[in-house]
Amino acid sequence: MHRRSFLALAASLLALPGCERAPAALPAGGFGTDDLARGHALRERLAQGLDLRPDVRQRTRVLIAGGGIAGLAAARALRLAGVPDVALLELQDSAGGNSRAGQLGGLACPLGAHYLPVPGDGAPEVQDLLEELGLRRREAGRWRHGGDGGRHLVHSPQERLYLHGHWQEGLLPLQGVGAGTLAQYRRFGARVAQLARTAPFAMPTLGTWRAGQGLHPEIAALDAVTFDAWLAHEGLDDAWLRWYLDYCCRDDYGAGSARVSAWAGIHYFASRHGFAAPGEEGDVQDHGVLAWPEGNGWLAQRLAAPLQAAAQLHTGRAVLRIDEGADGVQLDALDLASGRVERWQAERCVVALPTFIAARVLGAGAPDVVHQAARRLPRAPWLVANLHLSRPLQDVPGAAPSWDNVIHADPVPGGLGYVDAGHQRLAGGALLAAPTVLTYYQALGDVPGARAALATQDWTHWAAPMLQSLSAAHPDLPDVATRLELTRHGHAMAIPVPGTQAFLSQIGLQSNKNKGLQLSNGERARVLPVPATARLVFAHADWSGYSVFEEAFTRGHAAGLWAA
Repeated sequence: MHRRSFLALAASLLALPGCERAPAALPAGGFGTDDLARGHALRERLAQGLDLRPDVRQRTRVLIAGGGIAGLAAARALRLAGVPDVALLELQDSAGGNSRAGQLGGLACPLGAHYLPVPGDGAPEVQDLLEELGLRRREAGRWRHGGDGGRHLVHSPQERLYLHGHWQEGLLPLQGVGAGTLAQYRRFGARVAQLARTAPFAMPTLGTWRAGQGLHPEIAALDAVTFDAWLAHEGLDDAWLRWYLDYCCRDDYGAGSARVSAWAGIHYFASRHGFAAPGEEGDVQDHGVLAWPEGNGWLAQRLAAPLQAAAQLHTGRAVLRIDEGADGVQLDALDLASGRVERWQAERCVVALPTFIAARVLGAGAPDVVHQAARRLPRAPWLVANLHLSRPLQDVPGAAPSWDNVIHADPVPGGLGYVDAGHQRLAGGALLAAPTVLTYYQALGDVPGARAALATQDWTHWAAPMLQSLSAAHPDLPDVATRLELTRHGHAMAIPVPGTQAFLSQIGLQSNKNKGLQLSNGERARVLPVPATARLVFAHADWSGYSVFEEAFTRGHAAGLWAA
């Protein structure tokens, strides 16, 4: 996206209905430290001929490349399996990947993922983690989640939609919709329920895959077409329903219903909580959502803590090369602080890197499937904006302030609305009259030239339309906004386009060779298939075709047990 065209786009956004107010002066702000800035700096150094001869040599039994949720889960699995000699290398200054957290004005806030739905029985590894962290325990024969009286569960009200100049409860449009719309809501809900009964929709997907068995016929049919095409075939053409489903796809996958597969569109509902049409909410189980002011950074920090205590977490390390040999694995990494090249030797390596980075650092020695995955999995860039407010915002009429706040037909490209990091600080049912941080999200997988624009455009070009859009629902925002910091994720997540599940189901998988391994916390390891060679095992949400905590954690856990 060229500078002139972006300026023209911003100007046109400010002229849209709901954005009539004159542009207010922007608060102080800028780009924070992010994967895009550090990754591009490394690329430039390599292009200038960085000397790759090692300055330091290190040795460990198991090396983990990548400190996102998959890498952290692999480290935890190795610790529970009794493997003490582990090292994890991470590009950023803190571990967590898309689940990292930050602070603004002394308040914790997410830099990426911000919640975790209470997992079902198909994710026992995630359930075990929650139990370990005190977020899941059995009381009177039933499982209770949230810990300490449920304080880690999202407080009510949970979500609301800004529509027709008012706030309504929930995100499914209800104000001003007719009988035909409500009928299509019910029809879609019935189809989701029917497909959930007849096809294996599960999260994580890893537990449903069986090497050599291929896809279930209904899954294969849904995977072959876009969600929009499937909806059209079903006669589900209502504009309100289609807006909501497109929003859901952008929220989970970074791209809309015209781009993701019908499998992804149905999976969003069928693998978790179903679809509740108005008046039929009792037919859908809602197990709650876990959230923290710092988002999933709360989980990442606790996964990283044992590594930090054992001096096994090495941040600020850029992986340059991984070579697999007959006797072990050799990895070169750049210590970004010192500029020294470290050469690591290990018996095995957990490659917890996005597939396009794994293909790059493995080079010609990578299994062909890694290069195929890097080519076949398009990626969505994201922008995360944290806005510090001197006090909570005033509201236009309608539903009360909520944790998740969405603007219908947001004029900001890819705009998904915001979460309030202060929402968990509730006193007597009302928000505390104290400073807070709003975290606004833009999923840019459908925006042409977005990745280049993230790299080249000044932060103000992103901030101005965003603040103008929010000011329509919160007229006092310019008066209370004190600082805005943007985090750019240039290659945030894989997009599950048609054919993704068919491709991934054909990958050669190895089962955990440590079958039935008893872990130190009493858990008995599940036998799960993982992509692996003799000494490399691959662990990243990319291998599920989309990015959520449950997928990354379970794949990392399985890879760690394979490497133990």
